[in-house]
Amino acid sequence: MEVLQILECSPPLTREPLDVEQAAAVARVFRALGDPVRLRILSIVASRAGGEVCVCDITDAFDLSQPTISHHLKVLKEVGLLTSERRASWVYYRLVPETLGELSALLTLPAAAAAAAPR
Repeated sequence: MEVLQILECSPPLTREPLDVEQAAAVARVFRALGDPVRLRILSIVASRAGGEVCVCDITDAFDLSQPTISHHLKVLKEVGLLTSERRASWVYYRLVPETLGELSALLTLPAAAAAAAPR
């Protein structure tokens, strides 16, 4: 089952515990986001006007080799955070908003719990 499908089926953490499969899928996404380079890549793509970024612009933002950037992009695609489209000799990356939305929903506290939380 794909990560996005598992996230869609996962209840908010405050409603009921995740099962083993759900927890493993969610952990894969957070593991991908736990790398500073991948987090920066996601930020670059998410903040770009028009919602997409050429791989050449992503590579230029880092002092890393092209194969290393490709590896990080592959990891982000595998967990469903990015999608890509080849146009001629360049690849363009877009955010998958549904995946971020599902992660957000998973971590969202109900209004009553948020209001009662100590500060």
